[in-house]
Amino acid sequence: MKLMDFLDKRAIIPVLEKKNKEEVIEEMVGKLVALGEIKNSEETVKILLEREKLGSTGIGEGVAIPHGKSKDVKKITAVFAKSKDGVDFEALDGEPVYLFFLLVAPESSTSEHIKALARISRLLKDSNFRKKLKMKQTVEEILFAISEEDTRQP
Repeated sequence: MKLMDFLDKRAIIPVLEKKNKEEVIEEMVGKLVALGEIKNSEETVKILLEREKLGSTGIGEGVAIPHGKSKDVKKITAVFAKSKDGVDFEALDGEPVYLFFLLVAPESSTSEHIKALARISRLLKDSNFRKKLKMKQTVEEILFAISEEDTRQP
């Protein structure tokens, strides 16, 4: 599974407007609503925040992967977003988060959901890739960097 299989090129937010965990999730879900991927933003935000209560999806090193399952989506879908100043996302290492991959999967997709999370995690473990993403400014630059890394890594 490749990241570009479930990340629509229009689902990239080069500069997040919001500054706290809940608002960042709302902003990213809003992108999915705007793209027609989900209809009920309130329910999706609730699902994602409930998942956060189990433990932060801020995995450390400036990365968070908020995720959840919803009956509101037909296929796995993602949003990538960047924060210029960092967000307190209660990350495991206590550091601010700059890079976000939000993932929403259908309720029935257990193995695909796990594969998608694993793919995102694998790509973002690479410190050079994280640095590269932080430097990119436009949707096109971010998309190219993600696509290039997605092709390069097995």
